[in-house]
Amino acid sequence: CMPIPKKYIANFEEGCIYHVYNRTNNKEPLFLTDENRLYFLKRFKEVLSPFIDTYCWCLLPNHFHVLIKVKSEKTILSHLQGKTKSELTISENIFLETVTKGYQPFESWQPSNNHKTINLSELIEQTFKRFFQSYAMAFNKQHKRNGNLFYKPFKRVKVDRDTQFTMALIYIHSNALKHGLVQNFTTYQWSSWQSIISPHPTLLLRDEVIEWFGSLETFIKVHKELTEYYYNCDVSIEEID
Repeated sequence: CMPIPKKYIANFEEGCIYHVYNRTNNKEPLFLTDENRLYFLKRFKEVLSPFIDTYCWCLLPNHFHVLIKVKSEKTILSHLQGKTKSELTISENIFLETVTKGYQPFESWQPSNNHKTINLSELIEQTFKRFFQSYAMAFNKQHKRNGNLFYKPFKRVKVDRDTQFTMALIYIHSNALKHGLVQNFTTYQWSSWQSIISPHPTLLLRDEVIEWFGSLETFIKVHKELTEYYYNCDVSIEEID
């Protein structure tokens, strides 16, 4: 099979923004119930929120999209150093040892020759994989399914241009419309749209998103005006300059 272009498996860097997305193998369902969707979001928060902040998200029948920003290495280190040794994963232990040099991993485990160091990008990648594995194990158990659920490797594209960031937000929020799930993307339940326009507390970087557009009114207006343009565009979201 053709190798995946490097831009689709970008390295994670602190403070940088990424469009992360993944699908199931063979277009199998990623969710069979709303309970599955809620569990996906719950595990995303539990596993990934110490390492990343989220701008927006959308869950589709066989794939998902999120727009995220990697937290600072200092913030991540502080989180990991607040854990007990038994609470840390192997990857987290190696990362701490790599960065702090003086950190001792728990006694029952010794790093293999292939994994003596882990940088921030590898830690974030491993954490995403842990999230995928956690969800897949629960999904398989509930629905009496076996085997890998997610396609490998998962895609992550660095978002480093203003137009790309704007388009990613609109693309992700209105993805259910693209796939014909709704006629009006603002009515779709399983995206971050309602959380962005709501006054209720959220872990999303809602203030940054609204400030990017200048106001909530402009955020809504631009989404509605540009949705059709982006879906009729000849180039994909990752190729927009």
